Amino acid sequence: MQVADHIAARIASGELSPGARLPGERDLGAEYGVAYLTARRAVRELRERGLVVTLPAKGTFVAYPEADEPANDGQE
Repeated sequence: MQVADHIAARIASGELSPGARLPGERDLGAEYGVAYLTARRAVRELRERGLVVTLPAKGTFVAYPEADEPANDGQE
């Protein structure tokens, strides 16, 4: 959870911008000094929060903000 929170803070601060590719799970684990399975759980948590998207065979990327969603939720 601490790894996910730290990466989330990096995204919020703009250090990691939308579209930026995150390191692989093993590299993230090495960067944070945790097992790669811990890094995998952190990435899954970030995906659940909507902060990153994982594209098979491509990697994990910082998600773009959903600013283009309709703000009026169907009400005129």
